[in-house]
Amino acid sequence: MSNIDDLITRLAQDAPGVKPAPHPVMLSLEWALGAVAYVGVSLMISGLRPDLMLKLQEPLFFAEVATLAGIFLATCLSAALLSFPDLHQKRRIVLAPAVTFALFMAAIFLAWKADVPPSPPPIHNLECTLSITLLATLPAAWTLYVMRKYASTHQYWAGSIALLSAFSVGALWLRLYEPTDSIVHVIEWHYLPMIVISLLGMWLGKAILKW
Repeated sequence: MSNIDDLITRLAQDAPGVKPAPHPVMLSLEWALGAVAYVGVSLMISGLRPDLMLKLQEPLFFAEVATLAGIFLATCLSAALLSFPDLHQKRRIVLAPAVTFALFMAAIFLAWKADVPPSPPPIHNLECTLSITLLATLPAAWTLYVMRKYASTHQYWAGSIALLSAFSVGALWLRLYEPTDSIVHVIEWHYLPMIVISLLGMWLGKAILKW
């Protein structure tokens, strides 16, 4: 009996330590700070739209940018919670992106109603969607890589929210860079592709986050 006890003691001592998983709030904060730095560097390279300071004084533009940033923060926290099988018993907080997205849609609707006569659209269209997608690739890959370390049991939603979070980073960068006032252009080529990206995220989530 003592030999068995000694064996158990030795095995317990030799067992490697397991690093505890971070709290979802800390994980989402890590993603958020990384994205802020990423957008900052991207804007240093691309430059800001020349009238940004004046535009931020316009309530509707400020509301659009603020709610877009809100989508990003909410999706960061939601993605962090979705990384764990029990959602850290915070099921309601997982739905936070729905609230911020509703506020964002309201801001966009008011901006569209106020754009009379409609501002002229830029000469480019698809380039905006491609630019946002390209910029979103790195944060999307990083988020999915980190999420894969845990044991999500909601792969479809986790992947969708992860890509929506990354795409909102790219959309925020382009809104601060591109000097356009055409809300129709912004809706069609900046924001509607979010739906396609979210659907793609569901497929990626199932493929990447399964275990």
